Amino acid sequence: MSRAERPSVDWAALTRLAVEAMHTAYAPYSGFPVGVAGLVDDGRLVSGCNVENAAYGVTLCAECGMVSDLHRTGGGALVAVACVNAEGESLMPCGRCRQLLWEHGGPQCLLQTPQGVLPMSQVLPQPFGREDLQQVTG
Repeated sequence: MSRAERPSVDWAALTRLAVEAMHTAYAPYSGFPVGVAGLVDDGRLVSGCNVENAAYGVTLCAECGMVSDLHRTGGGALVAVACVNAEGESLMPCGRCRQLLWEHGGPQCLLQTPQGVLPMSQVLPQPFGREDLQQVTG
């Protein structure tokens, strides 16, 4: 499949992979495991889980792991993302992670949220992006 053709989204499969990833989370401090799975524009699936640290500020959100998996397995752009909590329910990513999803999926990337599937353009309105940096740095 070429990257120009967007694969269809199997939300049930994405959610299952996110739940599988959630079960591998390292969350001994908060007790709040998170899993995430993404569909890449070439049809690959990538996933991640949160990894806590006693110094909370260096904790890695699940989306960080997924974006690392995205680049580790060949790059590309995220087409669709499902993020779940310990109950396997849809979870809205934090602001930092919304920025990650914008950077690696763009405005058309779809996110399964507690209120249904939304494009990133609605999840992160008025985003900060590459264009903002180019305005200043030329």
